[in-house]
Amino acid sequence: MLSALILEDHPHAREWLAGALDKAFPGIGIQAVPTCAQAHEWLRTACPDLALVDLELPDGSGVDVVASLARSHPGCTSIVATIFDDDEHLFSSLRAGARGYLLKDRGQDELVEMLRGIVDGRPPLSPAIARRLLGHFQQAPTVPMAGAPSPAPLTTRETMVLGCIARGHTLAEAAQQLGLSRHTVAGYVKDVYRKLDINSRAEAALEAARRGLIEPR
Repeated sequence: MLSALILEDHPHAREWLAGALDKAFPGIGIQAVPTCAQAHEWLRTACPDLALVDLELPDGSGVDVVASLARSHPGCTSIVATIFDDDEHLFSSLRAGARGYLLKDRGQDELVEMLRGIVDGRPPLSPAIARRLLGHFQQAPTVPMAGAPSPAPLTTRETMVLGCIARGHTLAEAAQQLGLSRHTVAGYVKDVYRKLDINSRAEAALEAARRGLIEPR
């Protein structure tokens, strides 16, 4: 990680998030701003590797910034950092392109560990959020809209890989578990994402829960 954006209007929370980022990725450049307008202005000339975005801000919603990052900076890992754990905030953030969702009720050391997991491909999700995601999709499976095309069927091996990455395994761990090379697993992951039309491990977890491959903890 080379640079990061923090969008947070509360000074103490900004300092807390900046401290977590610095511990997770020593030497990372951090730009911390309190409003959506300042975030959009900075992003006109900057391209961060990571963004920690609050949702309820004085001049709008952080979801709009997440969506803007997904469009103009697709390589940026956008993570929501908020106090809201309800479905409306959670799913609107994921639909906008968030690749993680962290609640600010966790200790800083736990936040640091979840941020470090990004390097290994683990989606940064607070435990309560992961349980909510899995529980939601097990209790209320998605019903395809009339006329909507069904996802392409997965092979047995692709289904096994989906289950591995949804449980948070790194590519190396999945390869060891399945008796495959890391390169081969990476190829399967690419095929799974393409077939299911998904772009993140958070979405993979949702799909795996819908298919009954993983259970709420």
